[in-house]
Amino acid sequence: MRIGVDLGGTKIEGIALADSGDIPVRRRVPTPRSYEETLDALVGVVESIEKAVDRRCTVGIGIPGTVMPATGVVKNANSVCLNGETLQDDLNRRLGRSVRLMNDANCFALSEAADGAAAGAPVVFGVILGTGVGGGIVVDGKCLIGVNQITGEWGHNPLPWPSLDELPGPSCYCGRRGCIEAFISGPGLANDHTVHTGQALTTHAIVKDAREGDAAATATMERYYNRVARSLATVINILDPDVIVLGGGMSNVDGLAEAAQARLGGYVFSDTIATRIVHNVHGDSSGVRGAAWLWPAGSKV
Repeated sequence: MRIGVDLGGTKIEGIALADSGDIPVRRRVPTPRSYEETLDALVGVVESIEKAVDRRCTVGIGIPGTVMPATGVVKNANSVCLNGETLQDDLNRRLGRSVRLMNDANCFALSEAADGAAAGAPVVFGVILGTGVGGGIVVDGKCLIGVNQITGEWGHNPLPWPSLDELPGPSCYCGRRGCIEAFISGPGLANDHTVHTGQALTTHAIVKDAREGDAAATATMERYYNRVARSLATVINILDPDVIVLGGGMSNVDGLAEAAQARLGGYVFSDTIATRIVHNVHGDSSGVRGAAWLWPAGSKV
């Protein structure tokens, strides 16, 4: 039995994951605002799950950032109270065991590679399309981390093959312009629609209007599909994965995987494209399941 925890911006979710893939126990609590309260909440979730399953378990935690190996501190976390803190060391001490931490996008990719939409595939690229754009890479069942701890951060590369009207591109929070994230995140889609129509609509409203035949919304979605395809084509040209799994809120747009797949031609440097673009299987549970998968089956506490 393994425990996985997903530390999100609004909620902390923990599960007990059986080797069969079943989840006998699930716990959710709101994410506190301070670091000490977050630490207490994480420990509380783990202890509650262990009490329910009546055993001591391995613990993996997905976080919205990265633990730097040289210093042990968290960086690049959207939950800013984590930045600069020694979260892993503090959890090891509080729980009395070694805890494994991983970026939440990597956990998503690991979950879908383990027993999800990409089960059995040797090379998997897991995509997060939501408020931001991130990703994770799994090769032969293991996450690639990288020497700079930024493997899979495709969202902060420039949009490939930009047209003149896409230059210099929208501003990105990273300080640059024209990043993939600034175009194909949820806010990026909404901003693009406003730029072209003058209408400030939510992503849900744009998708709904397009589905109902609105011409302006349809044009916005066509630009979006093409940009997603161009961006993923660059990933294929570099990594050549067997499967690309779409996750995050924007992955719930009906037909997105199929639309992106259909538009890869002409961008991928090959006359055949065997890479499959698919929707995730485990949905919102992928991150927490992937955190549990950070420990192989049979690992001792």
